[in-house]
Amino acid sequence: MNACGKQIVLVGAPVDECAGQKGCGMGPDAFRTAGLAETLAALGYRVTDIGNLRPHSVGGVEPPNPVLKNYGAYVGWTRALHARASDLAGSPVFPIYLGGDHAMAAGTVSGQAKAAAALGRPLYVLWLDAHSDFHTLESTASGNLHGTPLAFLCGLPGFDDLLGTPLEHAVEPGNVEILGVRSIDGAERALLAEHGVGVSDMRRIDEVGIPALLQPFLDRVRATNGLLHVSLDVDFLDPEIAPGVGTTVPGGSSFREAHLVMEMLHDSGLVTSLDLVELNPFLDERGKTARLMVDLTGSLFGRRVFDRPTTSF
Repeated sequence: MNACGKQIVLVGAPVDECAGQKGCGMGPDAFRTAGLAETLAALGYRVTDIGNLRPHSVGGVEPPNPVLKNYGAYVGWTRALHARASDLAGSPVFPIYLGGDHAMAAGTVSGQAKAAAALGRPLYVLWLDAHSDFHTLESTASGNLHGTPLAFLCGLPGFDDLLGTPLEHAVEPGNVEILGVRSIDGAERALLAEHGVGVSDMRRIDEVGIPALLQPFLDRVRATNGLLHVSLDVDFLDPEIAPGVGTTVPGGSSFREAHLVMEMLHDSGLVTSLDLVELNPFLDERGKTARLMVDLTGSLFGRRVFDRPTTSF
């Protein structure tokens, strides 16, 4: 794991306005209560928690589509998270952004992309999610804006209000891999194919397994000296093991599949930033989902049952 001198910064992003069900705003504190900082410290990392961010105050922003819900909040959160992520990505730390619904990635990843561009390095994104989140502001039928951040990040049109200016440093769609998806709307399917985003659904995982899908992506990141942002949505996991999410889709990643992803990411030494999103403690069972997400983060940062040779550190 590329943990920048083993210094980790936790950033709370209690975004709760862009999902269809309230409760994600409690996510950052649930991760804290489940022992995220303590888990990382036990692995030898220095952990600084800078608390929860607040969205920027914005006025006079009108939604370009009347179906959109809480558009002003989306704009305010994106601007606040973009500014903070840009600063953190340009410093020698490893940021972990604690969500909050997945709309927060519009700010976190765009900030990481800005910093990557300043370094002259490409940013890659591994999107671990049951959904592709590739709707534009015009294509979404639900109006739930947590279904749009990846389209914004890949530079699709219509999102100029989010940062106040056009997105200067879009993520190359071919540098995105969506893994574990099992719910894609028709409009998203067409946009994904048109723009060449990598998509590996659960059928592909069933057919060939995690390593055959993830390793080639990691090899591309390494070959181009890229930076890798991981965005882990709770609903990547099967709801039987992770019920604390408002967008459950049956047939998700198993406990071992999810840990294998994290272990391979750690062994690669390529990951430079992380989102933990869509945890809804209101829907959880005695903290079960929060603890599993913390355990997965532990695997990403090197916790293992038995020491094996690795490329990290």
